[in-house]
Amino acid sequence: MSSSVQTQPQVHIPSESHTEASLLSRPEGCTYQVTYEITTQTLYVEGHQERLEWLVVDDNSTLMLQWSQRSAPPLPALLAAIEGAFAFHPGAVALRLQLPTVLHPTLCANGIAVKDSHGKLWAYAELFWQLPTLWLTSPSISPYPQQPILENGKRHPRRPPRPSGTVYQRHIAWLNATLSFRVLDLELDLERFNRWMNDPVVAHFWEEQGDLQQHRERLESTLQNPSVVPLIGCIDGEPFGYFETYWAKEDRIGAYYDVGDFDRGWHVLIGEAAFCGRPYVAAWLPSISHYLFLDDCRTQRLVIEPRVDNAKMLRNLAQCGYAHVKAFDFPHKRAMLGMQLREHFFNERSWVPLPPHPGSAPRPDPRFTL
Repeated sequence: MSSSVQTQPQVHIPSESHTEASLLSRPEGCTYQVTYEITTQTLYVEGHQERLEWLVVDDNSTLMLQWSQRSAPPLPALLAAIEGAFAFHPGAVALRLQLPTVLHPTLCANGIAVKDSHGKLWAYAELFWQLPTLWLTSPSISPYPQQPILENGKRHPRRPPRPSGTVYQRHIAWLNATLSFRVLDLELDLERFNRWMNDPVVAHFWEEQGDLQQHRERLESTLQNPSVVPLIGCIDGEPFGYFETYWAKEDRIGAYYDVGDFDRGWHVLIGEAAFCGRPYVAAWLPSISHYLFLDDCRTQRLVIEPRVDNAKMLRNLAQCGYAHVKAFDFPHKRAMLGMQLREHFFNERSWVPLPPHPGSAPRPDPRFTL
Protein backbone atom coordinates (compact mmCIF):
# COMPACT_ATOMS: atom_id res chain seq x y z
CA MET A 1 0.00 0.00 0.00
CA SER A 2 1.06 3.55 -0.68
CA SER A 3 1.61 5.73 2.36
CA SER A 4 -0.26 8.75 1.04
CA VAL A 5 -3.79 9.75 0.16
CA GLN A 6 -4.17 11.36 -3.23
CA THR A 7 -5.88 14.70 -3.61
CA GLN A 8 -9.61 14.48 -4.15
CA PRO A 9 -11.21 16.77 -6.74
CA GLN A 10 -13.87 19.28 -5.73
CA VAL A 11 -16.80 17.36 -4.28
CA HIS A 12 -20.39 18.14 -5.07
CA ILE A 13 -22.32 20.13 -2.49
CA PRO A 14 -26.12 20.31 -2.57
CA SER A 15 -27.62 23.28 -4.40
CA GLU A 16 -26.82 26.65 -2.90
CA SER A 17 -30.50 27.55 -3.15
CA HIS A 18 -31.08 25.16 -0.24
CA THR A 19 -29.51 25.57 3.17
CA GLU A 20 -30.48 22.14 4.42
CA ALA A 21 -30.61 18.58 3.08
CA SER A 22 -31.93 15.45 4.76
CA LEU A 23 -32.38 11.70 4.42
CA LEU A 24 -33.65 8.73 6.37
CA SER A 25 -31.01 6.18 7.36
CA ARG A 26 -31.85 2.74 8.76
CA PRO A 27 -28.66 1.11 10.05
CA GLU A 28 -29.03 -2.09 12.08
CA GLY A 29 -32.79 -1.73 12.36
CA CYS A 30 -32.67 1.81 13.79
CA THR A 31 -34.26 4.74 11.97
CA TYR A 32 -32.51 8.11 11.95
CA GLN A 33 -33.33 11.43 10.36
CA VAL A 34 -30.02 12.79 9.08
CA THR A 35 -29.97 16.53 8.41
CA TYR A 36 -27.13 18.53 6.91
CA GLU A 37 -26.95 22.28 7.48
CA ILE A 38 -24.93 23.36 4.50
CA THR A 39 -23.93 26.84 5.67
CA THR A 40 -22.48 25.58 8.97
CA GLN A 41 -21.42 22.16 7.60
CA THR A 42 -23.13 20.54 10.59
CA LEU A 43 -24.64 17.08 10.39
CA TYR A 44 -27.42 16.10 12.80
CA VAL A 45 -28.49 12.51 13.42
CA GLU A 46 -31.81 12.25 15.23
CA GLY A 47 -33.22 9.00 16.55
CA HIS A 48 -36.03 8.10 18.90
CA GLN A 49 -34.38 9.60 21.99
CA GLU A 50 -31.17 11.17 20.75
CA ARG A 51 -29.88 14.03 18.66
CA LEU A 52 -26.21 13.78 17.83
CA GLU A 53 -24.07 16.35 16.07
CA TRP A 54 -21.09 16.03 13.75
CA LEU A 55 -19.05 18.55 11.81
CA VAL A 56 -18.41 17.87 8.13
CA VAL A 57 -15.24 19.62 6.99
CA ASP A 58 -14.65 20.01 3.26
CA ASP A 59 -11.41 21.77 2.29
CA ASN A 60 -11.64 20.73 -1.40
CA SER A 61 -8.94 18.09 -0.91
CA THR A 62 -10.28 16.04 1.99
CA LEU A 63 -13.77 15.44 3.30
CA MET A 64 -13.78 14.89 7.06
CA LEU A 65 -16.40 13.80 9.59
CA GLN A 66 -15.56 15.06 13.09
CA TRP A 67 -17.03 13.91 16.40
CA SER A 68 -16.10 16.40 19.13
CA GLN A 69 -17.18 14.55 22.28
CA ARG A 70 -14.95 12.26 24.32
CA SER A 71 -17.52 9.50 24.69
CA ALA A 72 -18.06 7.37 21.60
CA PRO A 73 -21.29 7.73 19.62
CA PRO A 74 -23.54 4.66 19.21
CA LEU A 75 -22.43 2.60 16.23
CA PRO A 76 -25.79 2.78 14.36
CA ALA A 77 -25.81 6.58 14.69
CA LEU A 78 -22.25 6.72 13.39
CA LEU A 79 -23.23 4.60 10.38
CA ALA A 80 -26.10 6.99 9.71
CA ALA A 81 -23.71 9.95 9.90
CA ILE A 82 -21.29 8.33 7.44
CA GLU A 83 -24.14 7.55 5.06
CA GLY A 84 -25.28 11.15 5.30
CA ALA A 85 -21.83 12.56 4.65
CA PHE A 86 -21.47 10.44 1.52
CA ALA A 87 -25.04 11.16 0.39
CA PHE A 88 -24.67 14.92 0.73
CA HIS A 89 -21.24 14.83 -0.97
CA PRO A 90 -21.90 12.27 -3.75
CA GLY A 91 -18.60 13.02 -5.49
CA ALA A 92 -16.59 11.84 -2.48
CA VAL A 93 -14.91 8.46 -2.65
CA ALA A 94 -13.42 8.61 0.86
CA LEU A 95 -14.22 10.24 4.18
CA ARG A 96 -11.68 10.97 6.93
CA LEU A 97 -13.07 10.04 10.35
CA GLN A 98 -12.11 11.75 13.60
CA LEU A 99 -13.50 9.50 16.32
CA PRO A 100 -12.54 8.17 19.77
CA THR A 101 -9.89 5.49 19.42
CA VAL A 102 -12.06 2.99 21.30
CA LEU A 103 -14.15 2.66 18.13
CA HIS A 104 -11.26 2.03 15.75
CA PRO A 105 -10.87 -1.76 16.18
CA THR A 106 -14.59 -2.42 15.62
CA LEU A 107 -14.77 -0.15 12.59
CA CYS A 108 -11.69 -1.70 10.97
CA ALA A 109 -12.69 -5.29 11.76
CA ASN A 110 -16.05 -4.82 10.04
CA GLY A 111 -14.82 -2.97 6.93
CA ILE A 112 -16.53 0.25 7.98
CA ALA A 113 -13.19 2.06 8.07
CA VAL A 114 -9.54 1.51 7.13
CA LYS A 115 -6.40 2.91 8.76
CA ASP A 116 -3.68 4.34 6.56
CA SER A 117 0.05 4.03 7.32
CA HIS A 118 -0.11 7.17 9.48
CA GLY A 119 -2.88 5.76 11.65
CA LYS A 120 -5.59 7.98 10.18
CA LEU A 121 -9.02 6.50 9.86
CA TRP A 122 -10.89 6.53 6.52
CA ALA A 123 -14.31 5.33 5.36
CA TYR A 124 -14.47 4.42 1.67
CA ALA A 125 -17.68 4.66 -0.30
CA GLU A 126 -16.72 1.50 -2.18
CA LEU A 127 -16.59 -0.46 1.08
CA PHE A 128 -19.37 1.34 2.92
CA TRP A 129 -22.03 0.62 0.31
CA GLN A 130 -21.29 -3.09 0.70
CA LEU A 131 -22.41 -3.10 4.34
CA PRO A 132 -25.76 -4.95 4.33
CA THR A 133 -26.93 -3.68 7.73
CA LEU A 134 -27.74 -0.24 6.31
CA TRP A 135 -30.13 -1.34 3.58
CA LEU A 136 -31.22 -4.93 4.20
CA THR A 137 -33.94 -5.31 6.80
CA SER A 138 -32.78 -8.77 7.96
CA PRO A 139 -29.19 -9.24 6.79
CA SER A 140 -27.53 -12.60 7.25
CA ILE A 141 -24.77 -12.72 9.83
CA SER A 142 -22.69 -14.81 7.42
CA PRO A 143 -23.15 -16.26 3.93
CA TYR A 144 -25.35 -19.33 3.65
CA PRO A 145 -23.12 -22.43 3.85
CA GLN A 146 -22.28 -24.17 0.60
CA GLN A 147 -23.54 -27.61 -0.34
CA PRO A 148 -23.55 -28.62 -4.01
CA ILE A 149 -26.75 -30.35 -5.09
CA LEU A 150 -28.00 -31.83 -8.36
CA GLU A 151 -31.45 -30.59 -9.34
CA ASN A 152 -33.21 -30.93 -12.69
CA GLY A 153 -29.94 -32.02 -14.26
CA LYS A 154 -28.07 -28.93 -12.98
CA ARG A 155 -25.39 -28.87 -10.28
CA HIS A 156 -25.49 -25.75 -8.13
CA PRO A 157 -25.21 -24.66 -4.48
CA ARG A 158 -28.15 -25.24 -2.20
CA ARG A 159 -29.97 -21.92 -1.89
CA PRO A 160 -31.12 -20.30 1.36
CA PRO A 161 -34.83 -20.25 2.25
CA ARG A 162 -36.81 -17.51 0.58
CA PRO A 163 -37.13 -14.41 2.81
CA SER A 164 -40.47 -12.80 3.62
CA GLY A 165 -41.69 -9.26 4.00
CA THR A 166 -39.58 -6.22 3.20
CA VAL A 167 -35.98 -7.12 2.31
CA TYR A 168 -34.45 -3.78 1.23
CA GLN A 169 -35.04 -0.09 1.96
CA ARG A 170 -33.23 2.96 0.61
CA HIS A 171 -33.92 6.69 0.90
CA ILE A 172 -33.98 8.31 -2.55
CA ALA A 173 -32.94 11.93 -2.20
CA TRP A 174 -34.30 13.21 -5.53
CA LEU A 175 -37.73 11.68 -4.79
CA ASN A 176 -37.64 12.51 -1.08
CA ALA A 177 -39.10 9.06 -0.60
CA THR A 178 -38.19 5.54 0.47
CA LEU A 179 -37.81 2.84 -2.16
CA SER A 180 -38.30 -0.68 -0.86
CA PHE A 181 -38.56 -4.25 -2.11
CA ARG A 182 -40.79 -6.78 -0.40
CA VAL A 183 -41.38 -10.42 -1.22
CA LEU A 184 -44.54 -10.95 -3.25
CA ASP A 185 -47.60 -12.03 -1.23
CA LEU A 186 -49.89 -14.12 -3.45
CA GLU A 187 -53.19 -13.07 -1.89
CA LEU A 188 -52.21 -9.42 -1.49
CA ASP A 189 -50.61 -8.99 -4.92
CA LEU A 190 -52.44 -11.36 -7.29
CA GLU A 191 -55.01 -8.89 -8.64
CA ARG A 192 -52.35 -6.20 -9.00
CA PHE A 193 -50.04 -8.61 -10.84
CA ASN A 194 -52.91 -9.63 -13.14
CA ARG A 195 -53.70 -5.99 -13.97
CA TRP A 196 -50.06 -5.21 -14.64
CA MET A 197 -49.54 -8.23 -16.90
CA ASN A 198 -52.57 -7.26 -19.00
CA ASP A 199 -51.36 -3.71 -19.49
CA PRO A 200 -50.57 -3.40 -23.25
CA VAL A 201 -47.16 -1.83 -22.62
CA VAL A 202 -46.13 -4.62 -20.24
CA ALA A 203 -47.69 -7.32 -22.41
CA HIS A 204 -45.64 -6.19 -25.41
CA PHE A 205 -42.42 -7.31 -23.68
CA TRP A 206 -43.60 -9.99 -21.21
CA GLU A 207 -46.22 -11.67 -23.41
CA GLU A 208 -47.95 -13.14 -20.35
CA GLN A 209 -51.48 -11.80 -20.63
CA GLY A 210 -54.10 -13.95 -18.92
CA ASP A 211 -56.94 -14.21 -16.45
CA LEU A 212 -56.69 -14.26 -12.68
CA GLN A 213 -56.52 -18.04 -12.44
CA GLN A 214 -53.71 -18.25 -14.98
CA HIS A 215 -51.69 -15.72 -13.06
CA ARG A 216 -52.43 -17.42 -9.75
CA GLU A 217 -51.01 -20.66 -11.13
CA ARG A 218 -48.06 -18.80 -12.59
CA LEU A 219 -47.19 -17.16 -9.26
CA GLU A 220 -47.78 -20.36 -7.29
CA SER A 221 -45.24 -22.04 -9.56
CA THR A 222 -42.81 -19.16 -9.06
CA LEU A 223 -43.17 -19.32 -5.28
CA GLN A 224 -42.44 -23.06 -5.34
CA ASN A 225 -39.15 -22.48 -7.17
CA PRO A 226 -36.31 -22.17 -4.59
CA SER A 227 -34.09 -20.37 -7.09
CA VAL A 228 -36.49 -17.45 -7.60
CA VAL A 229 -37.42 -14.60 -5.25
CA PRO A 230 -40.34 -12.51 -6.61
CA LEU A 231 -40.38 -8.95 -5.27
CA ILE A 232 -42.76 -6.01 -5.32
CA GLY A 233 -41.10 -2.60 -5.65
CA CYS A 234 -42.67 0.19 -3.60
CA ILE A 235 -42.23 3.95 -3.23
CA ASP A 236 -43.23 5.03 0.29
CA GLY A 237 -45.11 1.75 0.56
CA GLU A 238 -47.06 2.13 -2.70
CA PRO A 239 -46.46 -0.78 -5.12
CA PHE A 240 -45.24 0.21 -8.58
CA GLY A 241 -43.54 -2.81 -10.13
CA TYR A 242 -42.66 -6.49 -10.12
CA PHE A 243 -39.06 -7.73 -9.90
CA GLU A 244 -38.35 -11.42 -10.44
CA THR A 245 -34.88 -12.20 -9.11
CA TYR A 246 -33.21 -15.55 -9.64
CA TRP A 247 -29.99 -17.53 -9.29
CA ALA A 248 -28.58 -17.61 -12.80
CA LYS A 249 -27.06 -21.08 -12.62
CA GLU A 250 -30.50 -22.70 -12.30
CA ASP A 251 -32.08 -20.41 -14.91
CA ARG A 252 -32.25 -20.88 -18.67
CA ILE A 253 -29.77 -18.02 -19.10
CA GLY A 254 -27.03 -20.15 -17.55
CA ALA A 255 -26.65 -22.07 -20.82
CA TYR A 256 -25.71 -18.90 -22.74
CA TYR A 257 -22.58 -17.77 -20.84
CA ASP A 258 -19.97 -19.06 -18.39
CA VAL A 259 -22.27 -18.86 -15.38
CA GLY A 260 -20.91 -18.70 -11.82
CA ASP A 261 -22.35 -20.38 -8.73
CA PHE A 262 -23.55 -17.10 -7.21
CA ASP A 263 -24.47 -15.05 -10.27
CA ARG A 264 -27.89 -13.44 -9.95
CA GLY A 265 -30.35 -12.22 -12.56
CA TRP A 266 -33.61 -10.29 -12.62
CA HIS A 267 -36.64 -9.36 -14.71
CA VAL A 268 -38.75 -6.25 -14.22
CA LEU A 269 -42.09 -4.76 -15.15
CA ILE A 270 -43.27 -1.31 -14.13
CA GLY A 271 -47.02 -1.58 -13.73
CA GLU A 272 -47.99 1.92 -12.64
CA ALA A 273 -47.69 4.69 -15.21
CA ALA A 274 -47.26 7.29 -12.46
CA PHE A 275 -43.92 5.69 -11.58
CA CYS A 276 -42.43 5.70 -15.06
CA GLY A 277 -39.74 8.16 -16.12
CA ARG A 278 -36.12 8.96 -15.34
CA PRO A 279 -36.44 9.90 -11.65
CA TYR A 280 -37.91 6.48 -10.88
CA VAL A 281 -35.62 4.46 -13.15
CA ALA A 282 -32.69 6.20 -11.46
CA ALA A 283 -34.05 4.94 -8.13
CA TRP A 284 -35.12 1.35 -8.78
CA LEU A 285 -32.57 0.15 -11.35
CA PRO A 286 -29.44 0.75 -9.22
CA SER A 287 -31.33 -0.36 -6.12
CA ILE A 288 -32.27 -3.81 -7.42
CA SER A 289 -28.60 -4.30 -8.34
CA HIS A 290 -27.54 -3.09 -4.90
CA TYR A 291 -29.96 -5.45 -3.17
CA LEU A 292 -28.72 -8.50 -5.07
CA PHE A 293 -25.06 -7.72 -4.37
CA LEU A 294 -25.80 -7.19 -0.65
CA ASP A 295 -27.92 -10.33 -0.35
CA ASP A 296 -24.86 -12.56 -0.79
CA CYS A 297 -21.32 -11.18 -0.69
CA ARG A 298 -20.21 -14.02 -3.00
CA THR A 299 -22.29 -12.66 -5.89
CA GLN A 300 -19.78 -11.19 -8.35
CA ARG A 301 -22.02 -10.72 -11.41
CA LEU A 302 -25.57 -9.76 -12.21
CA VAL A 303 -27.17 -10.62 -15.54
CA ILE A 304 -30.28 -9.53 -17.38
CA GLU A 305 -31.67 -10.48 -20.79
CA PRO A 306 -34.10 -7.86 -22.15
CA ARG A 307 -35.39 -8.09 -25.68
CA VAL A 308 -32.82 -6.76 -28.09
CA ASP A 309 -35.32 -4.24 -29.47
CA ASN A 310 -36.06 -2.73 -26.03
CA ALA A 311 -33.91 0.33 -26.72
CA LYS A 312 -35.06 2.32 -23.69
CA MET A 313 -34.22 -0.49 -21.27
CA LEU A 314 -30.84 -1.11 -22.90
CA ARG A 315 -30.00 2.58 -22.61
CA ASN A 316 -30.99 2.70 -18.95
CA LEU A 317 -28.97 -0.41 -18.19
CA ALA A 318 -25.88 1.13 -19.78
CA GLN A 319 -26.27 4.31 -17.75
CA CYS A 320 -26.51 2.24 -14.59
CA GLY A 321 -23.31 0.28 -15.17
CA TYR A 322 -24.44 -2.75 -17.20
CA ALA A 323 -22.35 -3.85 -20.15
CA HIS A 324 -24.08 -5.10 -23.29
CA VAL A 325 -22.20 -8.38 -23.67
CA LYS A 326 -23.86 -10.01 -26.67
CA ALA A 327 -27.13 -10.57 -28.52
CA PHE A 328 -28.37 -14.15 -28.49
CA ASP A 329 -31.47 -16.19 -29.30
CA PHE A 330 -33.81 -17.63 -26.72
CA PRO A 331 -36.50 -19.93 -28.14
CA HIS A 332 -39.08 -17.14 -27.70
CA LYS A 333 -37.08 -13.96 -28.31
CA ARG A 334 -33.81 -12.42 -29.42
CA ALA A 335 -32.22 -11.00 -26.29
CA MET A 336 -29.29 -8.88 -25.19
CA LEU A 337 -27.12 -10.23 -22.39
CA GLY A 338 -26.49 -7.39 -19.96
CA MET A 339 -23.93 -7.83 -17.18
CA GLN A 340 -22.95 -5.85 -14.09
CA LEU A 341 -19.76 -6.74 -12.19
CA ARG A 342 -19.63 -6.33 -8.43
CA GLU A 343 -16.28 -4.56 -8.60
CA HIS A 344 -17.57 -2.15 -11.22
CA PHE A 345 -20.80 -1.42 -9.33
CA PHE A 346 -19.08 -0.45 -6.08
CA ASN A 347 -15.91 1.04 -7.52
CA GLU A 348 -17.86 3.28 -9.90
CA ARG A 349 -20.59 4.01 -7.32
CA SER A 350 -23.29 2.78 -9.67
CA TRP A 351 -25.91 3.11 -6.91
CA VAL A 352 -26.38 6.50 -8.58
CA PRO A 353 -26.56 6.38 -12.38
CA LEU A 354 -24.61 8.31 -14.95
CA PRO A 355 -25.95 11.65 -16.22
CA PRO A 356 -28.49 12.70 -17.34
CA HIS A 357 -30.34 10.60 -14.75
CA PRO A 358 -31.42 12.34 -11.54
CA GLY A 359 -29.12 11.67 -8.63
CA SER A 360 -26.07 11.28 -10.87
CA ALA A 361 -22.75 12.22 -9.30
CA PRO A 362 -19.27 13.05 -10.61
CA ARG A 363 -16.84 10.16 -10.90
CA PRO A 364 -13.59 11.78 -9.76
CA ASP A 365 -10.20 10.64 -10.95
CA PRO A 366 -7.64 10.05 -9.49
CA ARG A 367 -9.29 8.08 -6.72
CA PHE A 368 -8.34 7.90 -3.10
CA THR A 369 -5.82 5.14 -2.52
CA LEU A 370 -3.94 4.15 0.59
